[in-house]
Amino acid sequence: MMTLRPFGVLSIGKGEIMHSTVNLTAAAFVSAVLAAPLAAQQNVPFRNNIPVAPQGIAVVPPPATPVRFATAEGQNIEVTTLVRGLAHPWSLAFVANDTILVTERGDKVRVIRAGKLQAEPVAGVPEVRAEGLAGLMDIALHPQFATNGLIYLAYSKPISADDGAVAVARGRWDGRALRDMRDVFVAGAETVGGARMAFGGDGMLYVSAGGGGESHPQDPSSHGGKVLRLTPEGKVPADNPFVGREGYRPEIFTMGHRNTLGLAAHPVTGRIYQLEMGPNGGDELNLLEPGGNYGWPLVSMGRTYPGPRHPHLQAEGYIDPVVFWVPSISTSGLAFYTGDALPKWKGDAFVGGMRYGEIPNTGKLERILFNPNMEELRREPLLVDLRQRIRDVRQGPDGLLYLLTDYDDGALLRIAPSP
Repeated sequence: MMTLRPFGVLSIGKGEIMHSTVNLTAAAFVSAVLAAPLAAQQNVPFRNNIPVAPQGIAVVPPPATPVRFATAEGQNIEVTTLVRGLAHPWSLAFVANDTILVTERGDKVRVIRAGKLQAEPVAGVPEVRAEGLAGLMDIALHPQFATNGLIYLAYSKPISADDGAVAVARGRWDGRALRDMRDVFVAGAETVGGARMAFGGDGMLYVSAGGGGESHPQDPSSHGGKVLRLTPEGKVPADNPFVGREGYRPEIFTMGHRNTLGLAAHPVTGRIYQLEMGPNGGDELNLLEPGGNYGWPLVSMGRTYPGPRHPHLQAEGYIDPVVFWVPSISTSGLAFYTGDALPKWKGDAFVGGMRYGEIPNTGKLERILFNPNMEELRREPLLVDLRQRIRDVRQGPDGLLYLLTDYDDGALLRIAPSP
């Protein structure tokens, strides 16, 4: 730790003479220097102990015509707006080569077929409690979707006049509607915020449950601030890390999370990576270990909202992130690229960002290159000039990347190689 000498303290050795006027002048100078920076700082308005977001940069509509970008690896790209008119889209899934289902945060599933948004929403969606950032969230396909047609929706289920809870519903896609949708899992009422899903290499369904406030993430009797591990039928696998342990919810796979807005299985190992939004900085990409504790709210690489750094960046017993962001990029959406269309990006992770450094309308996509040990080598910001609020990123069956933008008039963007 660096020890600082008090600024302005003068040492006078034997035989040195300093007039008292000089001492007074030095003291006045020191006071002026120390006071000036403090007096120059703005008084930022706060609401609920959180700085009120500034006006930000004006919203830029998605590009009307394809836009080309040079990128760091020489993988030059073309970005095309395929569809507009989506109301705060949250997630997407390809149910056929030419058909995409998109969840809207309100309560709708929309169909994009052959590049065109269908007017009528999909029938069969369960009742959703849409409030704040909660609503209809993730969509996932069963690993054997091609033969069984099973689809999963993660959503906020109304359980009383004032409360909702993260729930997972499963049904069958018949090409036009969702049939026989029913809940296979409903979490505790303390779960709010984002819910993502991913099937691991073990065939189990991993589900994030929000509620990452100050009390729930470290409470083993709560689903809040956890990632859960379920069978495809929504049951508790017998080998879950806390099965049979008194005081622990048996569905818990990992704990100590703030707000999980990305889950993805690594394409080679099948292990689950989790994307977590931090406070004022400190967004994280985590490799989930069975029974692991990721520290929130006791440990964080970020700052508290009023400005000071979190008092504990690391601590024994808590797992460090694989990647973290300071300033925050407001992470949402995670994909590992495995296609051939963009070969210089094969194996890279792609993370959606909704705003940079707490400034509205500064969203982007980030690419992360890892070594064989999944240690970060470099990262590259992409689509910065478009300033889009990226909510989700997925790889399509054509090996291209597809992005959703989170606006009242949200869009589906496609990244392809530049001609």
